[in-house]
Amino acid sequence: MTDFKLTWQGSAELIDFKKARTWAPWFVAEYRLRNMSKWIGAIIAFGLGNPVLYLFSVGIGVGSLVNKNLGPNGIDGVGYLTFLAPALLVTAAIQAAMDETTFPTLQGFVWDKSFFSMIATQLRGRDIVGGIMIASSIRCLLNTIFYEAVLLAFGAITWQSLPALTISAFFAGISFAAFMLAITSFVKQDDGFFALVGRFVIAPMFMFSGTFYPLTTLPIYLQWIGWVSPVWHATDIGRNLSYGHEVEPWLMAVHFGYLAILFSVSMFVGARQFHTRLMK
Repeated sequence: MTDFKLTWQGSAELIDFKKARTWAPWFVAEYRLRNMSKWIGAIIAFGLGNPVLYLFSVGIGVGSLVNKNLGPNGIDGVGYLTFLAPALLVTAAIQAAMDETTFPTLQGFVWDKSFFSMIATQLRGRDIVGGIMIASSIRCLLNTIFYEAVLLAFGAITWQSLPALTISAFFAGISFAAFMLAITSFVKQDDGFFALVGRFVIAPMFMFSGTFYPLTTLPIYLQWIGWVSPVWHATDIGRNLSYGHEVEPWLMAVHFGYLAILFSVSMFVGARQFHTRLMK
C-alpha cells in the first residue's frame, strides 16, 4: 500500500493576506466603480447638461441683469458669472460625491445587503467605508472636471484658476460625502429620508451659503446657515484662490479646519457604525 502525502496548502499559503489587507478599500472601490459604470452615460450627461442649463438660465440670464445694473465689476470686483462659478462648482462636487455615499450605503445595508457578504471575508467595516469614499472621490473629481470644462467654455473661469477651484470643490465634496455616509449608516429604512435631506439640508445650504450673493448681505438670523455649511467655507476658499476675493488669514484657517474636522469626525463615526451594524 502506497503512502499518500497530503499536498493541500490551505488559504494561508494560497492567498497573500498582507496584500489583501493593504488593498482592501480599493477592492471595495473597484466594486463600486464597476456598478457606477452601468450608468456612466447618465453621469456624463448630467455632468455636462446641468451646468450648461444652469449657466444659461442663471449665470447668463440673471447675470446679465446684475452686470447691467451694477456694472461688469459690480460684485466682489468681478463679473457675476465669475463670482458665481466657485459656488456652482462646490455644489456640483457635493452633489456628485454625496450620491455615492447615500444610496449605495443604504443599498449595502438594506436593499441587497452586499456589506454583509463583504464582512464575511477579510474586509472590515473601515475598509468598506474607505472603499465607498474612494469611489465617491473619483466621481466627485470627474463631475468637477466636467463642470469646469463648461465654465471654461462660458468664459466664467480661467485656466490659471483651475487648480484652486478643483481643490476647493473636491475638499467640500468629500467632506460632506463623509458626513452623509456617517448619517446614512444609522438609517434602517429609506422612508423618504433622502427626500427630506434634499429639501431641508441641500436646498437651504445651497440658497443661503453666499452662492448668489455675499453671505454678509443676508440677515444675521440666516447667516448661521452659511457658517455651518461646507458650501460657504469651500466657496470662500475658491473665490479667494481663484480671483483674489479678500479673506482674512484666520478665516481661511477656519475654512480649511472646518472641512478637515467634518471629514475626519464623519469618517471616524462612519467606520464605527459600520463595524457595529455589520457585527450584529
